[in-house]
Amino acid sequence: MFFKIAIQSLKSRRGSVILTLLAMTISIFVLLGVEHIRHQARDSFKSTISQVDLLVGAKTGNINLLLYSIFRVGTPTSNISWKSYNRIADNPDVAWTVPISLGDSHKGFKVIGTTQDYFDFYQYGQKQHLKLSDGKPFDHLYDVVLGASVASQLGYKLGDKVILTHGLAETSFTKHKNNPFTVSGILEPTGTPVDQALHVSLQALEAIHQGHGISPDKLEPSSITAMLVGLKSRIKIFGLQRDINEDTYEPLAAVLPGVALSELWQMMSQVESVLRLISGLILFSSLLGMAAMMLSSLRERRHELKILRMLGASPFMIFRLIQLESLLITLLAMAIAAGALVGVLALLSSSLTAEYGLHLTSQILTLQSGVILGVIFVSTLIVGCIPAFSAYKSAAQIKVS
Repeated sequence: MFFKIAIQSLKSRRGSVILTLLAMTISIFVLLGVEHIRHQARDSFKSTISQVDLLVGAKTGNINLLLYSIFRVGTPTSNISWKSYNRIADNPDVAWTVPISLGDSHKGFKVIGTTQDYFDFYQYGQKQHLKLSDGKPFDHLYDVVLGASVASQLGYKLGDKVILTHGLAETSFTKHKNNPFTVSGILEPTGTPVDQALHVSLQALEAIHQGHGISPDKLEPSSITAMLVGLKSRIKIFGLQRDINEDTYEPLAAVLPGVALSELWQMMSQVESVLRLISGLILFSSLLGMAAMMLSSLRERRHELKILRMLGASPFMIFRLIQLESLLITLLAMAIAAGALVGVLALLSSSLTAEYGLHLTSQILTLQSGVILGVIFVSTLIVGCIPAFSAYKSAAQIKVS
């Protein structure tokens, strides 16, 4: 009965209620979206690479090197020579190295030139190795191993032919039509930028750029984009990093992936704080708007309050009725905002992954979102006391005969 009265009361003022509901929905949507994307981005970036001691590339900033070589975001500033790669790989303190060469693409997906060591030593998440769901790594010169998302989105299977294009743009007029690749393997999903990449051998990249007639044994790259380095002992990390950064043969940059990632979060923390502040202010203004709407309607509802009093409703029951109306608006706004956010994430997740390497799930029911919704609920109770108390005073002044 009490619930039905609140519903009917809101329906009778549907115009102002809808506007208030819309403002509340937008503010909750923004607040939930900012927090969800922030946490998902951190988790996605953290799980992308594991057990890599040093990341080496051409002289550039730590964050820039991390972004273009690991997360495939941005464009490499320059390459490092194959001689420098071999000198670092031959260092007695180095256990393994993985070369990475970028510069080609296929229908918007990046192509990574590397070696068999990529599949043996690359780890992500909790020290998880790359695994093939079908096929095997490249054995022949023009074999290609697809990331899980590439295979699923483009519908490729083993044995299909793939033509690479020069450059990293989605549209290119320079296609390597004379050197089609054959899909030899498909990787299992990792939830990292690996899913969005095609993997070929360094020799294959040299072959498609130099042309036919060259023996595979002579297809040695002149340069690569970056390299991943694993050491025999982590005690040697800082010493080797200093030696590489101070190398006089070629200007190089050696960074610790974890340190570069921390610098990235530190740079983004100010933006995150501003977004949270803006979202909070929007929510606060929406709550005040709801309180103002309900206060302005009390004069129009004086006749309704009088009838309720004549039917035996106490001032405290009317106080609870106004509180219930505030909560109903907020709960409906929460439901609409959550549903809209799930829909938007489902629509944009693939494009965000392809463009920025961010893997966002539509699962928004987390501890963080629960805390936010709880704070909004309590805030509604507090702000709702303003019109509820005003209604309580008005009801107490009504004399019931």
